[in-house]
Amino acid sequence: MSALARPSIIGDALETAGAWLLALVWALPILYAFWTAFHPGEFATRFSLLAPWTLENFANAWNAAPFARYFLNTVVLVTMILAGQLVLCTLAAYAFARFTFVGHNVAFALVLVQLMIMPDVLIVENYRTMRLLGVLDTTLAMALPYMASAFGIFLLRQTFKTVPRELDEAARVEGCGPLQTLWKVYVPLAKPVYIAFGLVSVSYHWNNFLWPLIVTNSVSTRPLTVGLAVFSGSDQGIDWSIITAATFLSVAPLLVAFLLFQRQFVQSFMQAGIK
Repeated sequence: MSALARPSIIGDALETAGAWLLALVWALPILYAFWTAFHPGEFATRFSLLAPWTLENFANAWNAAPFARYFLNTVVLVTMILAGQLVLCTLAAYAFARFTFVGHNVAFALVLVQLMIMPDVLIVENYRTMRLLGVLDTTLAMALPYMASAFGIFLLRQTFKTVPRELDEAARVEGCGPLQTLWKVYVPLAKPVYIAFGLVSVSYHWNNFLWPLIVTNSVSTRPLTVGLAVFSGSDQGIDWSIITAATFLSVAPLLVAFLLFQRQFVQSFMQAGIK
Protein backbone atom coordinates (compact mmCIF):
# COMPACT_ATOMS: atom_id res chain seq x y z
CA MET A 1 0.00 0.00 0.00
CA SER A 2 1.43 3.37 -1.00
CA ALA A 3 2.02 6.17 1.47
CA LEU A 4 -0.45 8.37 -0.39
CA ALA A 5 -3.27 5.85 -0.02
CA ARG A 6 -3.01 5.58 3.76
CA PRO A 7 -4.19 9.12 4.62
CA SER A 8 -7.14 8.63 2.28
CA ILE A 9 -8.15 5.38 4.00
CA ILE A 10 -7.76 6.94 7.44
CA GLY A 11 -9.82 9.96 6.37
CA ASP A 12 -12.59 7.72 5.02
CA ALA A 13 -12.58 5.72 8.26
CA LEU A 14 -12.85 8.89 10.34
CA GLU A 15 -15.70 10.19 8.19
CA THR A 16 -17.55 6.89 8.53
CA ALA A 17 -17.03 6.82 12.28
CA GLY A 18 -18.20 10.43 12.56
CA ALA A 19 -21.31 9.67 10.50
CA TRP A 20 -22.17 6.69 12.72
CA LEU A 21 -21.62 8.82 15.82
CA LEU A 22 -23.92 11.57 14.56
CA ALA A 23 -26.52 8.98 13.59
CA LEU A 24 -26.37 7.49 17.09
CA VAL A 25 -26.74 10.91 18.74
CA TRP A 26 -29.70 11.67 16.46
CA ALA A 27 -31.32 8.29 17.17
CA LEU A 28 -30.92 8.28 20.97
CA PRO A 29 -34.08 10.33 21.72
CA ILE A 30 -36.09 8.12 19.36
CA LEU A 31 -34.71 4.96 20.96
CA TYR A 32 -35.53 6.29 24.43
CA ALA A 33 -39.05 7.22 23.36
CA PHE A 34 -39.49 3.76 21.80
CA TRP A 35 -38.31 2.03 24.99
CA THR A 36 -40.50 4.16 27.23
CA ALA A 37 -43.62 3.87 25.08
CA PHE A 38 -43.55 0.06 25.00
CA HIS A 39 -42.74 -0.54 28.70
CA PRO A 40 -44.53 0.19 31.99
CA GLY A 41 -43.94 3.56 33.64
CA GLU A 42 -41.53 2.22 36.26
CA PHE A 43 -39.03 1.39 33.48
CA ALA A 44 -39.04 4.90 31.99
CA THR A 45 -35.80 5.80 33.78
CA ARG A 46 -34.07 2.45 34.01
CA PHE A 47 -33.06 -0.16 31.46
CA SER A 48 -33.69 -3.85 32.05
CA LEU A 49 -33.63 -6.64 29.49
CA LEU A 50 -36.30 -8.41 31.54
CA ALA A 51 -38.71 -5.45 31.45
CA PRO A 52 -42.15 -6.53 30.18
CA TRP A 53 -43.44 -5.15 26.88
CA THR A 54 -46.89 -3.59 26.77
CA LEU A 55 -49.27 -1.70 24.50
CA GLU A 56 -51.24 -0.33 27.43
CA ASN A 57 -49.53 3.06 27.16
CA PHE A 58 -50.92 3.54 23.66
CA ALA A 59 -54.42 2.58 24.76
CA ASN A 60 -54.24 4.96 27.71
CA ALA A 61 -52.97 7.81 25.54
CA TRP A 62 -55.63 7.21 22.87
CA ASN A 63 -58.42 7.20 25.48
CA ALA A 64 -57.07 10.17 27.43
CA ALA A 65 -57.37 12.64 24.52
CA PRO A 66 -59.39 12.87 21.28
CA PHE A 67 -56.51 11.75 19.08
CA ALA A 68 -58.85 10.46 16.38
CA ARG A 69 -60.15 14.01 15.94
CA TYR A 70 -56.61 15.41 16.03
CA PHE A 71 -55.57 12.97 13.28
CA LEU A 72 -58.53 13.94 11.11
CA ASN A 73 -57.84 17.65 11.59
CA THR A 74 -54.18 17.19 10.67
CA VAL A 75 -54.90 15.13 7.56
CA VAL A 76 -57.46 17.69 6.37
CA LEU A 77 -55.02 20.52 7.10
CA VAL A 78 -52.00 19.12 5.24
CA THR A 79 -54.20 18.00 2.33
CA MET A 80 -55.77 21.44 2.01
CA ILE A 81 -52.39 23.20 2.15
CA LEU A 82 -50.74 20.84 -0.33
CA ALA A 83 -53.63 21.08 -2.80
CA GLY A 84 -53.55 24.88 -2.66
CA GLN A 85 -49.77 24.96 -3.00
CA LEU A 86 -49.72 22.63 -6.00
CA VAL A 87 -52.30 24.68 -7.88
CA LEU A 88 -50.99 28.15 -7.04
CA CYS A 89 -47.29 27.28 -7.29
CA THR A 90 -47.76 25.51 -10.62
CA LEU A 91 -49.60 28.43 -12.20
CA ALA A 92 -47.18 31.03 -10.81
CA ALA A 93 -44.09 29.02 -11.78
CA TYR A 94 -45.43 28.48 -15.30
CA ALA A 95 -46.08 32.21 -15.68
CA PHE A 96 -42.58 33.11 -14.47
CA ALA A 97 -40.91 30.44 -16.62
CA ARG A 98 -42.64 30.92 -19.97
CA PHE A 99 -44.34 34.34 -20.08
CA THR A 100 -43.00 37.87 -20.11
CA PHE A 101 -45.19 40.60 -18.65
CA VAL A 102 -44.81 44.04 -17.12
CA GLY A 103 -43.02 43.77 -13.79
CA HIS A 104 -41.97 40.17 -14.45
CA ASN A 105 -38.56 40.50 -12.81
CA VAL A 106 -39.85 42.61 -9.91
CA ALA A 107 -42.59 40.12 -9.13
CA PHE A 108 -40.16 37.21 -9.14
CA ALA A 109 -37.73 39.17 -6.96
CA LEU A 110 -40.54 39.66 -4.43
CA VAL A 111 -41.10 35.91 -4.45
CA LEU A 112 -37.41 35.36 -3.72
CA VAL A 113 -37.56 37.91 -0.90
CA GLN A 114 -40.26 35.79 0.76
CA LEU A 115 -37.75 32.94 0.99
CA MET A 116 -35.72 35.08 3.38
CA ILE A 117 -38.65 35.95 5.65
CA MET A 118 -39.45 33.52 8.44
CA PRO A 119 -43.19 32.73 8.66
CA ASP A 120 -43.11 33.49 12.41
CA VAL A 121 -42.40 37.15 11.64
CA LEU A 122 -45.82 37.46 9.99
CA ILE A 123 -47.84 35.81 12.75
CA VAL A 124 -49.37 39.04 14.09
CA GLU A 125 -50.42 40.30 10.65
CA ASN A 126 -51.70 36.87 9.66
CA TYR A 127 -53.76 36.71 12.84
CA ARG A 128 -55.27 40.12 12.15
CA THR A 129 -56.10 39.05 8.60
CA MET A 130 -57.78 35.85 9.76
CA ARG A 131 -59.79 37.83 12.33
CA LEU A 132 -60.95 40.30 9.68
CA LEU A 133 -61.96 37.39 7.45
CA GLY A 134 -63.87 35.84 10.36
CA VAL A 135 -62.23 32.43 10.03
CA LEU A 136 -60.40 32.16 13.37
CA ASP A 137 -60.45 28.71 14.97
CA THR A 138 -60.97 26.94 11.65
CA THR A 139 -58.83 24.70 9.45
CA LEU A 140 -59.00 27.34 6.74
CA ALA A 141 -57.32 29.86 9.05
CA MET A 142 -54.42 27.46 9.64
CA ALA A 143 -54.05 26.73 5.92
CA LEU A 144 -54.48 30.11 4.21
CA PRO A 145 -51.10 31.71 5.10
CA TYR A 146 -49.22 28.70 3.64
CA MET A 147 -51.12 28.06 0.41
CA ALA A 148 -48.72 30.17 -1.66
CA SER A 149 -45.21 28.82 -1.19
CA ALA A 150 -42.29 30.91 -2.42
CA PHE A 151 -40.08 27.83 -2.24
CA GLY A 152 -42.54 25.85 -4.36
CA ILE A 153 -42.79 28.63 -6.95
CA PHE A 154 -39.01 28.92 -7.21
CA LEU A 155 -38.47 25.16 -7.39
CA LEU A 156 -41.10 24.59 -10.09
CA ARG A 157 -40.01 27.66 -12.08
CA GLN A 158 -36.46 26.34 -12.27
CA THR A 159 -37.80 22.93 -13.34
CA PHE A 160 -40.13 24.36 -16.00
CA LYS A 161 -37.29 26.40 -17.48
CA THR A 162 -35.41 23.17 -18.22
CA VAL A 163 -38.26 21.89 -20.41
CA PRO A 164 -37.26 22.29 -24.09
CA ARG A 165 -39.29 24.94 -25.87
CA GLU A 166 -39.68 22.54 -28.78
CA LEU A 167 -42.10 20.49 -26.67
CA ASP A 168 -44.01 23.66 -25.86
CA GLU A 169 -44.21 24.62 -29.52
CA ALA A 170 -45.23 21.10 -30.54
CA ALA A 171 -48.11 21.18 -28.08
CA ARG A 172 -49.22 24.55 -29.45
CA VAL A 173 -49.12 23.17 -33.01
CA GLU A 174 -51.39 20.33 -31.86
CA GLY A 175 -53.90 22.94 -30.73
CA CYS A 176 -53.20 23.00 -27.02
CA GLY A 177 -53.76 26.23 -25.15
CA PRO A 178 -51.47 27.47 -22.37
CA LEU A 179 -53.23 25.52 -19.62
CA GLN A 180 -53.41 22.36 -21.73
CA THR A 181 -49.71 22.68 -22.49
CA LEU A 182 -48.99 23.09 -18.80
CA TRP A 183 -51.05 20.04 -17.88
CA LYS A 184 -49.89 17.73 -20.69
CA VAL A 185 -46.22 18.75 -21.04
CA TYR A 186 -44.84 20.53 -18.00
CA VAL A 187 -46.60 18.79 -15.13
CA PRO A 188 -45.72 15.20 -16.21
CA LEU A 189 -42.05 16.12 -16.73
CA ALA A 190 -41.90 17.71 -13.26
CA LYS A 191 -43.38 14.72 -11.42
CA PRO A 192 -40.24 13.98 -9.32
CA VAL A 193 -40.13 17.62 -8.24
CA TYR A 194 -43.80 17.52 -7.27
CA ILE A 195 -43.20 14.42 -5.16
CA ALA A 196 -40.17 15.95 -3.45
CA PHE A 197 -41.99 19.21 -2.75
CA GLY A 198 -45.06 17.33 -1.52
CA LEU A 199 -42.95 15.36 0.95
CA VAL A 200 -41.36 18.53 2.31
CA SER A 201 -44.71 20.30 2.56
CA VAL A 202 -46.55 17.46 4.28
CA SER A 203 -43.78 16.80 6.80
CA TYR A 204 -43.44 20.51 7.64
CA HIS A 205 -47.13 21.20 8.12
CA TRP A 206 -47.74 17.90 9.91
CA ASN A 207 -45.23 19.10 12.53
CA ASN A 208 -46.11 22.80 12.47
CA PHE A 209 -46.98 24.01 15.95
CA LEU A 210 -46.83 27.75 16.62
CA TRP A 211 -49.35 29.07 14.09
CA PRO A 212 -51.99 26.36 14.78
CA LEU A 213 -51.51 26.97 18.52
CA ILE A 214 -52.29 30.66 18.10
CA VAL A 215 -55.19 30.41 15.70
CA THR A 216 -57.09 27.44 17.20
CA ASN A 217 -59.05 27.30 20.44
CA SER A 218 -61.15 24.14 20.31
CA VAL A 219 -60.75 20.39 20.00
CA SER A 220 -62.69 20.39 16.74
CA THR A 221 -59.89 22.26 14.95
CA ARG A 222 -56.66 21.40 16.82
CA PRO A 223 -54.07 19.42 14.86
CA LEU A 224 -51.90 16.72 16.39
CA THR A 225 -49.05 19.00 17.46
CA VAL A 226 -51.29 21.31 19.47
CA GLY A 227 -53.33 18.42 20.84
CA LEU A 228 -50.16 16.64 21.96
CA ALA A 229 -48.91 19.80 23.69
CA VAL A 230 -52.20 20.17 25.55
CA PHE A 231 -52.19 16.49 26.44
CA SER A 232 -48.66 16.59 27.83
CA GLY A 233 -49.30 19.76 29.86
CA SER A 234 -48.83 19.86 33.61
CA ASP A 235 -52.56 19.50 34.27
CA GLN A 236 -52.40 16.00 32.74
CA GLY A 237 -49.63 14.90 35.08
CA ILE A 238 -46.20 13.72 33.99
CA ASP A 239 -46.26 10.10 32.85
CA TRP A 240 -43.45 9.72 30.35
CA SER A 241 -44.63 6.33 29.18
CA ILE A 242 -48.02 7.68 28.12
CA ILE A 243 -46.55 10.91 26.74
CA THR A 244 -44.03 9.08 24.55
CA ALA A 245 -46.75 6.70 23.41
CA ALA A 246 -48.85 9.70 22.38
CA THR A 247 -45.82 11.13 20.59
CA PHE A 248 -45.38 7.92 18.63
CA LEU A 249 -49.06 8.01 17.71
CA SER A 250 -48.52 11.52 16.34
CA VAL A 251 -45.45 10.74 14.22
CA ALA A 252 -46.38 7.16 13.28
CA PRO A 253 -47.93 8.01 9.86
CA LEU A 254 -44.78 9.85 8.75
CA LEU A 255 -42.48 7.12 10.06
CA VAL A 256 -44.47 4.35 8.40
CA ALA A 257 -44.63 6.27 5.12
CA PHE A 258 -40.87 6.82 5.16
CA LEU A 259 -40.08 3.19 5.98
CA LEU A 260 -42.37 1.91 3.24
CA PHE A 261 -41.41 4.38 0.52
CA GLN A 262 -37.91 5.48 1.45
CA ARG A 263 -36.49 4.36 -1.91
CA GLN A 264 -39.07 6.40 -3.80
CA PHE A 265 -38.43 9.35 -1.49
CA VAL A 266 -34.69 9.32 -2.15
CA GLN A 267 -35.13 8.85 -5.91
CA SER A 268 -37.56 11.76 -6.09
CA PHE A 269 -35.18 14.08 -4.26
CA MET A 270 -32.23 12.97 -6.40
CA GLN A 271 -34.12 13.50 -9.66
CA ALA A 272 -35.40 16.86 -8.44
CA GLY A 273 -31.86 17.90 -7.56
CA ILE A 274 -30.47 16.74 -10.91
CA LYS A 275 -33.05 18.78 -12.82
